Amino acid sequence: MTTDTTTADEAIRYTADVVLFAAGHVLLIERGWDPYEGCWALPGGHVSVGETSVVAGARELEEEAGIAVPVADLRQVGAFDAPGRDPRGRYVSVAYTATLPAPVAPTAGDDATAARWWPLDALPDLAFDHADILAAALT
Repeated sequence: MTTDTTTADEAIRYTADVVLFAAGHVLLIERGWDPYEGCWALPGGHVSVGETSVVAGARELEEEAGIAVPVADLRQVGAFDAPGRDPRGRYVSVAYTATLPAPVAPTAGDDATAARWWPLDALPDLAFDHADILAAALT
């Protein structure tokens, strides 16, 4: 029996994304650097040491868009782990969703150059597999 070591040593990175809805809109951030610099994406990022993915999702949402949502209000959408979903390597993301009663003015921060609410019927092309994550959150 042979073992394929090209995948045995593959580093897997752990991330969290948040799909935040309000009044028929979804919150997106414009990425400040590659990959997908200048493209729109869901707020999210790496899970830090000692964090759970849901805590990381809430933290990243606040860092990138200036909107605080309690961890208890985030509902898990699912895990997204398709090979090739991120050009930097193997990334596994756990996505969460929440709904606000009305849009709150976002403030871009961290690695986001902009943050805004987009109508669900007029979305831009999304980075990574974020269109799939959004679709799963809508079901």
